[in-house]
Amino acid sequence: MLGVLLALAFAGTLAGCGGAKSDAQARKPVSEYFSIKVGGQTVRMQLAVQQLEMARGLMGRRDLAEDQGMIFVYQKPARMGFYMRNTPTPLDIGYFTADGVLREIYPMYPHDETTVSSRGKDMQFALEMNQGWFERHGVRPGARLDLDALKAAMKARGFSPKDYGW
Repeated sequence: MLGVLLALAFAGTLAGCGGAKSDAQARKPVSEYFSIKVGGQTVRMQLAVQQLEMARGLMGRRDLAEDQGMIFVYQKPARMGFYMRNTPTPLDIGYFTADGVLREIYPMYPHDETTVSSRGKDMQFALEMNQGWFERHGVRPGARLDLDALKAAMKARGFSPKDYGW
C-alpha cells in the first residue's frame, strides 16, 4: 500500500511540474545557483519552480550569503503571499511583474507565520533576499530583473519559459 501511495504521489508531482522535461536529460536541481541581475546588481539565485520547491523555500536556512537569494517563478501573474514558517533568517521579499519590473518590497521576520501579500494582482516572480539587501544595494521599485538570464536558468533546470508566458 505504501508503495502505491508513493507511486501516486510521485506521478502527481510529475503532472504538476509546469513544463518540466520528461526525457533523461540532466537537469540542474533547485540547490543550484544562477547569476541573474536585478537592477544592475548580480544575485546568485536558486529557482523555486515546482510546488514542493516553493513550499520548502528557504526553510531552515541559516547560510544565505549577502548576494544569494531564491526566486519563485509562477506560471501566470497573480496576487502572492509568503510567510516564514521554519525560516530562521530575516528576509526581504520583492514582488515582480511578468515583464520583470520590481513593484513591491517587504520585510519578513524569522518564524513569523503572518502572510506578507503583494498588493498587486499582476505579480509573477517573488525574490527572497537577506533583510535589507534591496536597500543596501539601491534596488528599488522600478528596477528590472534580467529575464534573459532567468530564461536561461529555467532552461538549465529543465523548464520551458514558454510554459510561463515568456
